[in-house]
Amino acid sequence: MNHLLDIKSLNTNQIVEILEKAQQLIDDKGKLKTNLDLKQKTVANLFFEPSTRTRNTFEIAAQKLGARVINVDIKNSATNKGETLLDTMNNLKAMQVDAFVVRHKENNTPHLIAKKVEGVSVLNAGDGTNEHPTQALLDMLTIYQCKKSFKDLTVAIVGDILHSRVAHSDVQALQKLGVKDIRIIAPKNLQTKFNGVNTFEDIDKGLNKADVVIMLRLQKERMIEANIPDEKTYFKDFGLNQERLFLAKKDAIIMHPGPINRGVEISSDVADGKQSVILQQVTNGIAVRMAVLSMLLKDK
Repeated sequence: MNHLLDIKSLNTNQIVEILEKAQQLIDDKGKLKTNLDLKQKTVANLFFEPSTRTRNTFEIAAQKLGARVINVDIKNSATNKGETLLDTMNNLKAMQVDAFVVRHKENNTPHLIAKKVEGVSVLNAGDGTNEHPTQALLDMLTIYQCKKSFKDLTVAIVGDILHSRVAHSDVQALQKLGVKDIRIIAPKNLQTKFNGVNTFEDIDKGLNKADVVIMLRLQKERMIEANIPDEKTYFKDFGLNQERLFLAKKDAIIMHPGPINRGVEISSDVADGKQSVILQQVTNGIAVRMAVLSMLLKDK
């Protein structure tokens, strides 16, 4: 494996290998381990969209492996002076950067870089509405830690499915790990079709007996195209509160990729409640990104 561009290109064994490697990087007390697998390696973070969790966890992951990290200041980079994206990447390659971590608003930009710039590993940190592979991997790790198996699970994904790169990657990862009952819950105009996935416009029906509930962020600009008049209406129809949580199984876990819009997608008592594993996801994000970086670069 030279790059991590999407879940689509991974097979089940590769996903399991990444999850096992990530779990090995967490000790019995839940603390992340440190090693020097990537000593003398250089990782460049190139985020063309805002990010808190993904960018910082990639940086921490690389540092825990002993790598040097460059956070490229996109706003003040040569791309704003007319330099093409590929010229920027080739210049960074000439600086002997070993890996690019790329987030971009355009679908398949990381794939283009991987194809055109040889000798540098590319990790997709989210491309447009396409995929977010490391988010899906950390979600799978979190589910496995809590449920110990993917067999017979019912997983509900709630929110803007149409534009969510997280949903697109999560569905593929769940299917490759053998989850049969995957439910998409969204307003009609924010749904998309997946083979073998059940769709719901009624959140109460979709949450019934769910083992895992993954809430997604709703961008305000998407409410217009979905004919949602305001955030209050969205929360009334699709928000997760304590009353709705009772529809899921008693031991259901609640997940969210962040950032959370409290009172829009999820109530504070649920987000901060005992069934929430949202902060566990953040920690797992470092472990998964450490695992992927190590697997791509250790012997390179």
